[in-house]
Amino acid sequence: MTTYGHPGHDRSPAAVDHPTAVAAETARFVATVKDADLATPVPTCPGWTLADLVKHTGSVQRWFSALLRARIQEPPRTREVDLRLPEQEDGYAGWLDESATVAADTFAASDLSLPMWAWGVDQHARFWARRMLFETLLHRADAELALGLRPAIDRTVAVDGIDEFLVNLPLATFFAPKVANLRGPDRTIGFRTTDGDDGWLVRLRPDGFGLDGTRPTGDTADAIVRGTAADLLLLVYGRLPHAAEVFTHEGDEQLLDHWFANSAF
Repeated sequence: MTTYGHPGHDRSPAAVDHPTAVAAETARFVATVKDADLATPVPTCPGWTLADLVKHTGSVQRWFSALLRARIQEPPRTREVDLRLPEQEDGYAGWLDESATVAADTFAASDLSLPMWAWGVDQHARFWARRMLFETLLHRADAELALGLRPAIDRTVAVDGIDEFLVNLPLATFFAPKVANLRGPDRTIGFRTTDGDDGWLVRLRPDGFGLDGTRPTGDTADAIVRGTAADLLLLVYGRLPHAAEVFTHEGDEQLLDHWFANSAF
């Protein structure tokens, strides 16, 4: 699959300090679940409970930290890592908090600008700090949604998250196989924030898809979706449907249906 745009460029805004944001998002996650029933189902992660969500997020933080400490230069052959997971679920919230400490210690000891293998576009250690942030943030939002809460997401972080998602999505087929269906005869989809001037234009071609340009406005496209940055972040990750009232869209509805049926992970 071809990635269009600038495949070697780190598009992350300098305003987002990913290690600091990981710590803040984890603290919010811990506060959300510490007094909750961990048997609560998580509708946005079908088949999971809050306990599964916490275990997954802490495990990802510890695994990514292990990759960073090793600064691997090729795909890892195993995902085994010493999780130190408590035997009882009532210790899960504290364990997640400790996972953030493991990550923070790893970030402090790492030069995130150094070259490193990553499954996405940016082949530097910073890829994993950025990826950890959005793994943590989205699952914090999953927990809040499961408990009937409305997730609050910082606008600058949300813009970074949309960008990170769309930049790396063409390379996600190994764990999101439906992404391979995102092809088309030169059709474009625009995403446009209503609480700022941020926009993205995705172009579907016969051999794949990708962002068209460095930071296009998304004002002209075959289909356009508009919403706040926070809502658009939840949209691209499949946490909100594009038919939700918080969005407006115009243009080719079948193209939008095709995109959202195959893009979320």
